[in-house]
Amino acid sequence: MKDTYLVDNYSINCKGNLIDLSSPKVMSIINTTPDSFHDGGKLSNIDDLLRKVELDLSLGATFIDVGGYSSRPNANKVEEEEEISRTTSTIEEILKRFPNTIISIDTFRGKVASLALDAGASMINDISAWEMDNKMLETIVKYKVPYVLMHMKGVPQNMQDNPVYNDLIKEVISFLSKKIRILKKAGIKDIIVDPGIGFGKTLSHNYKLIGDLNIFKTLNLPILIGLSRKSLISKLLNTNSLESINGTTALNMHSLNEGVKILRVHDVKEAMECVKIYQEILNNK
Repeated sequence: MKDTYLVDNYSINCKGNLIDLSSPKVMSIINTTPDSFHDGGKLSNIDDLLRKVELDLSLGATFIDVGGYSSRPNANKVEEEEEISRTTSTIEEILKRFPNTIISIDTFRGKVASLALDAGASMINDISAWEMDNKMLETIVKYKVPYVLMHMKGVPQNMQDNPVYNDLIKEVISFLSKKIRILKKAGIKDIIVDPGIGFGKTLSHNYKLIGDLNIFKTLNLPILIGLSRKSLISKLLNTNSLESINGTTALNMHSLNEGVKILRVHDVKEAMECVKIYQEILNNK
């Protein structure tokens, strides 16, 4: 008999494309930045970037997440116009080659999100829950596209400078709940929550959140998780991001079992294999 609590019938509307999240989906990370922690600079050539997009779509990625501002700890600041240039041109090129692609814009800036949506993006992935730019809320309300609401303590430049919580899970849930109420009051229906692994959390904080992911289902919204090749894996296993695919796969499988609906990853093939195995297990319960 299936455990019905693991089968959540969520869906989101991406500019007329209804995405059924009753089965988990994979989001491919496409960084246009020179300093991202794992793939910085690798996709600076548009042909290389388009080949990566083509491969990930062929492997089964549902979303392509385009970012132009590295959110790694102590990342360099990027001027708004530079971020706009990096992301909007990339989105236009992707859609020119692959017109039906569902693109997410990874930004905390309202203006960047707005122009990316005008260029053809279908959803917003915001690390700051509009804490870093109030204009983001205006953009969300104006466009009413799906919005990934993430928890972060501090900003990328200082978020890992000794983050402290009295009650980690309670504080993250409370933060997200307050933001969800604001969004729902503004008429936003398609909200995805992200506990923000690696954003203002110590190693133990991160594994506490991962261990208690199931609690976030009480928010009654689909959960997105971004664990791909992060330092919480390499630090624990004494390795590096290049050698952390096995750890990433282990955590992704655990996350699916906890009810996560979207895996945000660098490596689509391995993530899709997790989803396929997970679904087969679930179908045979």
